[in-house]
Amino acid sequence: MRTKPPLWYTLQAILGALVEEAILVAIVLWVLPRFNINIPLWGLAILMVALAVHSYIMYLVGKPTFLIKPKVAAENIIGSEGRVVRLLAPEGYVKVQGVLWKARCNESNLEVDDEIVVVGIEGLKLIVRPKERTVQDKKHPLDKCS
Repeated sequence: MRTKPPLWYTLQAILGALVEEAILVAIVLWVLPRFNINIPLWGLAILMVALAVHSYIMYLVGKPTFLIKPKVAAENIIGSEGRVVRLLAPEGYVKVQGVLWKARCNESNLEVDDEIVVVGIEGLKLIVRPKERTVQDKKHPLDKCS
């Protein structure tokens, strides 16, 4: 996962701030005097500092957007494995890829911590089935069903 934004974002922020500062100076020194509005140099300095602070704050506000993990289409969750969080009889809740989902299992009732596989999606509800157990899992000594 990224810890800092791409170089182009930082360069764009710096260049953008410099262009904004240049436009501010041009307006204060050449445009406003045509309308008999004269701002002293110390006033221009205050405006430039305020604009620089604003540009820096906007850079900080935009920076986290590059650190967010991209979201993908819900259909891409089909085939993912997860665990039952709340009894599926036939509806309940499962956790898939670290996210809590409402789910339905038409095949059987599933208990908490049972493993599931996502086979479909309807709106925001997952359609799941029990995960196939391997031969090694079935021979587990604590398994009461084998």
